[in-house]
Amino acid sequence: MKYVMTENGFETALDFGILTISGDETKGFRPYQLLVSSLVGCSGGVLRKVCEKMRMPIEEMEINVLEVIRNPEEASKLEKVHMHFKLKGTNLDTTKLQKAMTLTKKNCSMVRSVDQSMVVIETFELI
Repeated sequence: MKYVMTENGFETALDFGILTISGDETKGFRPYQLLVSSLVGCSGGVLRKVCEKMRMPIEEMEINVLEVIRNPEEASKLEKVHMHFKLKGTNLDTTKLQKAMTLTKKNCSMVRSVDQSMVVIETFELI
């Protein structure tokens, strides 16, 4: 991938479209937003697959980011992200879902990439 500097940040052309990255959220996606979105997208996809393998298909999933903590004294470093999964499906069992959440955290490449530098909390509820 090639990223080109623009007046407001950087852009890259991807198969899906142009991705604009900027420190000004009125001009593009802020880098920390992309990191949080990567955690959400990866975790949600892995959880869906894990639940399918456990014979607990998920019919609906909503992921709310309840907390993002950044440290202004360390270049606004992300220190904590709390994702809360709202799940609806057939045969969803809270004990099995807790195991699925553990497997998700273990197998999500994005969470694994940041697990030494920040806290990622994943909680769930049935809807």
